[in-house]
Amino acid sequence: MSALFTWACLLQLLQLLQLLLLLLWTGSAAQDKTPDVAVICSNSEDCVLPCYFQPGQNEMVQWFRQGALVYRFDRNGSEEAFTLPEVADRVFVSAQQISNGNATLTLRRSAPQDRGLYSCQVQTSGGQHTAKVIVKVEAPIRGLFLEHSRLSGYEEIKCSVPDVFPAPRVTWATEPPTFEDLRPVTRKHVKENGLFSVDSRLTKLKGQPDLIYICKMSTSYSRSTWTASLREKEITGTEGRDLTIRCLAPTYLKNPSLYWTFSRGDNSTLILSYDSQSDRKVSAPSWDGHLDLDVYKAKFGDGSLRLMEPRHPEHSGSYACEFSEKFSRHVERIRVTISGPHAGQRAAVEKPSYWWILGVVAAGLVLVLVGLLAFLKLRGRDKKPRAHSDEETELNRVKDGESPQ
Repeated sequence: MSALFTWACLLQLLQLLQLLLLLLWTGSAAQDKTPDVAVICSNSEDCVLPCYFQPGQNEMVQWFRQGALVYRFDRNGSEEAFTLPEVADRVFVSAQQISNGNATLTLRRSAPQDRGLYSCQVQTSGGQHTAKVIVKVEAPIRGLFLEHSRLSGYEEIKCSVPDVFPAPRVTWATEPPTFEDLRPVTRKHVKENGLFSVDSRLTKLKGQPDLIYICKMSTSYSRSTWTASLREKEITGTEGRDLTIRCLAPTYLKNPSLYWTFSRGDNSTLILSYDSQSDRKVSAPSWDGHLDLDVYKAKFGDGSLRLMEPRHPEHSGSYACEFSEKFSRHVERIRVTISGPHAGQRAAVEKPSYWWILGVVAAGLVLVLVGLLAFLKLRGRDKKPRAHSDEETELNRVKDGESPQ
């Protein structure tokens, strides 16, 4: 009985010892191992991959990329080596900082090819530390380019962005919304450096000239969506008469700044700007006295410009109204033609007139009427002398004693 009791006590002690060792190992692992982290690097810029550990003696640091050794440092052998050719000349670890528990790796001039799983392994006299870093490389969207083009008889709206990674998702919409299907054609071209150039084209809808075409692009790495929209139209005015060039911001813009530019040929000039944050309006000196903007309306998205006393041909050309926010841009291009002051009079003179036909007909009727009256008058004169002659003949016969027969 005594032996059995002793054996049972030994088993319980052994179980307690195993549990204690497990707790100690778990606690040590929790102290030495940091959670996996994800790092988003900007293309062509330096990227920092963190690795911190409890300082100790005789450090040996190794960095791996997808299992391949990238960097190695051994304190005992005073050895530092960069082994992966693709990144050998672009990685840096401060050997002086390793003694302070910092084995952070800097990846210079990061590129899409540098994506992947990196691991940092550190062995010291105090134990082992492991950290994993998931590296993502992003070439963010800097802005969308929206333009109107005519190819093979079709009018298209082209939305493009260069040098971006990862490839963005492209969507189209119109304002006001239309029930017709929008069928854009989107092409994504990969360059040698791993970046994408994206080109998306949408055929303009017929019979709806006043639509706003809206292009949106977004990437999986960013929560921000870039938006660009475009509308084009033409208007005419008369020299000396004030003309309002209407420009309204789409509903997706909340508090944009406003810019008006004028171009003729290849020359483009900023003629007026309005900052919605400072509520400040600035116009070009050469356009003073010809431009007027209602600042109160501009706060609420009405950027219509009043062109005062326009002159021909000085103020004829292409006007562009741009509403701009951080990730959004709307442009309206208006082709304005200012006609000369006497253009209306010249048009009236040059316009074919058919009143002369009525004049000729009226004159002919008058001539016919005058001729008829003259004819009747002459006929009357011819009849009166013959009647008088007959009466005289009859009287003479009476006087002569002739009896009437």
